[in-house]
Amino acid sequence: MVVLRLALPTPMRRLFDYLPPAGIDCTFLKPGVRLRVPFGNRQLVGLLIEVSDHSEFPEHKLKAALELLDQTPPLPQHLFDLARWAASYYQHPIGDALAQALPVMLRKGNACEYLHEHLWRACEGVVPEDAGSRAKKQQALLALLIKHPHGISNDAIRAEGYKTEYLRPLEEKGLAERFIHHPHRANAERTKDLLHEAPLTLNEQQQGALDEINDSSGFAPILLEGITGSGKTEIYLQAIERQLGMGKQALVLVPEIGLTPQTVTRFKQRFNVPVVALHSNMTDRQRLDAWLDAREGEARIIIGTRSAIFTPMKDPGIIIVDEEHDPSFKQQDGYRYSARDLAVFRAQKEDVAVVLGSATPSLETLHNAQQGRYQWMRVTQRAGNAKAPTFELLDTRNIPLQAGLSTPLVQRIRHTLEQGTQVLVFINRRGFSPALSCHDCGWIADCNRCDAHMTLHRSPPHLHCHHCDKQTPIPARCGNCGSDQLKPVGAGTERTEDTLQKLFPDVPVLRIDRDTTQRKDAMAQMMQQIHTGEPCILVGTQMLAKGHHFPKVTLVAILNADSGLFSADFRGMERTAQLILQVAGRAGRANHPGTVIMQTHHADHPTLQHLVQVGYYAFAQQELIQRQQAQLPPFTHYALVRAEANGNGRAEAFLRAIREQLESDILLPAGVRWLGPFPSPMEKRAGMHRAQLLVQGDNRRHLHQLLDSLTYYLELSKEARQVRWSIDVDPVDTF
Repeated sequence: MVVLRLALPTPMRRLFDYLPPAGIDCTFLKPGVRLRVPFGNRQLVGLLIEVSDHSEFPEHKLKAALELLDQTPPLPQHLFDLARWAASYYQHPIGDALAQALPVMLRKGNACEYLHEHLWRACEGVVPEDAGSRAKKQQALLALLIKHPHGISNDAIRAEGYKTEYLRPLEEKGLAERFIHHPHRANAERTKDLLHEAPLTLNEQQQGALDEINDSSGFAPILLEGITGSGKTEIYLQAIERQLGMGKQALVLVPEIGLTPQTVTRFKQRFNVPVVALHSNMTDRQRLDAWLDAREGEARIIIGTRSAIFTPMKDPGIIIVDEEHDPSFKQQDGYRYSARDLAVFRAQKEDVAVVLGSATPSLETLHNAQQGRYQWMRVTQRAGNAKAPTFELLDTRNIPLQAGLSTPLVQRIRHTLEQGTQVLVFINRRGFSPALSCHDCGWIADCNRCDAHMTLHRSPPHLHCHHCDKQTPIPARCGNCGSDQLKPVGAGTERTEDTLQKLFPDVPVLRIDRDTTQRKDAMAQMMQQIHTGEPCILVGTQMLAKGHHFPKVTLVAILNADSGLFSADFRGMERTAQLILQVAGRAGRANHPGTVIMQTHHADHPTLQHLVQVGYYAFAQQELIQRQQAQLPPFTHYALVRAEANGNGRAEAFLRAIREQLESDILLPAGVRWLGPFPSPMEKRAGMHRAQLLVQGDNRRHLHQLLDSLTYYLELSKEARQVRWSIDVDPVDTF
């Protein structure tokens, strides 16, 4: 008996046995090929894991697969192995994990080929009349094929007004033929004359970092810690140039979709080779074609967001993770993998260098560098003649604020604009106001599905919960006392933009947040206006903090510098420091000196003082000492078991029962501890009550021993079917 063991995209953490499709020679089947199979009353596309000669089920109970979709696996063996390892490490169902390593069209069972890979052409020496004197439509179609000796696609034939149903008779008569056409990109094999424009001259520190990268051979994990404006991108470009010269490819990961077009433009301006992008704003067809370009070696540089880590390369040369500290590299729901960590694992499998670049490295990466696991290069001076910005803490205690803006700050903004330069105002809150409150009784408009206030938006007018996406009209009266004295509390980007437009009516005020950049090309148009260099005010959220180059911005104002100082998450201080320094890094990046003004009610807070006086590295060292004393990551490893249920307290009771059951059934591995269960910091979200159980271990292997047992127990537990549960390995937040 021949049994095909398949991974199917289902929530179940197991493989499924099927008989081979009729007429298939199983001796040539390789792990990783796709098959279409019956599954209940529907059909699924699964990936072959192994061919076996036995099954735990009798043969008459096994269904046969319907169709073999591939002759060769879409993913190279090492990426197939990477996806399987990631499924195991992140405790995710293997079928779903493997499916997510493929483009959407391949998950649906489409052919693993380009859009117009199958073309039609006329056979050599034929003329239209050969189709037959009475077959006028076939004659016309044959004439069209003769005009396109290099081939024409079905879509193009239909666009010309012809019917493709006449192709088959022409083929049967030996007058036309279908052939496979692999598109070939210009300059795809180029190893000389790679540049459109000359590289910039590096300073001594940049050159030293580049030499370290270029001198590395085989697998080399490298932390490139360079302050904002130090020219890390130029180091990336020149390191990639060397790989291209050897006929290799480069994969560049960026944290945000908004950064992708900017990065692609920069690379296309520099290099005379094909560059492709991969991100979620592309159509499924565009993503598959770009994915195939990377796999076939047609694309020499691949730039993408988190999911691009699974993109195959024919000749891998280097992997770069820009802004490696950014939490966007960790998937926050479903398949909770870290693209940054997988990039290091993948580089090891492909035996290439991986560069993790950041001005504010995550403490995990910094710890790995200090322990000698990563090569560590520091670039502490800005590129060119640019100087690091100066910091000022503006104490706003007892100072009246107008939409979050103090009078001294408004005066500094006016002075900056009069000097002919630009201002960036950072406030990490979308909307007009974080809350709508009744002036008479203090009632606040809350989301009835979450433990959160509804955010007030003015364009268009509505209340919006940014946690569950619920939207409602703005009420005319208080929901508690009936008063019409409803007032906005606090300021968001909309309100700050509105106030600045009134204060500076002659200066453009550009708001950059998720609400204003949803329209296609909106971000590019605003960037174009900013880069004219004309005086303007930029108002935005953390979208402005990531990798943007604003040469004429000389003043950065941070309105809510205190927002993360008292976070319930132990990473709160780290995130606050990173965000402040990333935003501050937008100031003074060219020949104009920059200033950063931080409005704060805690100007004497030791962490803020430490950060602005001695910089991120000293702050990180102090934070690492505190983490070690508290036995927190990176000095320990942990996972969160999350649960959510309809009733209040049900999720917590479920996790408590699991802990008690496992404590009585199995012996905890050495150095592994339970903490909790306890309610999540936001206990109610999207109508569900949430709780979490923390599993902590001194040794990663011992922690995963317990997680394997826990997952197995949850899979079999009837109670687990009454709640939603998930396991988050190496979580980046506790919410």
